[in-house]
Amino acid sequence: MSTTYSPTPLGQTSAPRIPSAVKSFWSAFQEWRKWERVRANLCDLSDRELLDIGIGRGEIDYVASNRDTDPRGARSAG
Repeated sequence: MSTTYSPTPLGQTSAPRIPSAVKSFWSAFQEWRKWERVRANLCDLSDRELLDIGIGRGEIDYVASNRDTDPRGARSAG
């Protein structure tokens, strides 16, 4: 039995396709790393520094999870 291999034409390479599940996992992993970095940076601040930027220590997880939301807009103006 003989096997014949046909060469790929020049300029055409067959790159392996990454399944969408792996892409989704990688994207979620990258988002988690961003969240963890923001959370760690905020935890390193003193209470006075947190107060200066308008958040309390108890709001760190919320702020890290909602980076696009301004926590000062969620408070009542009173």
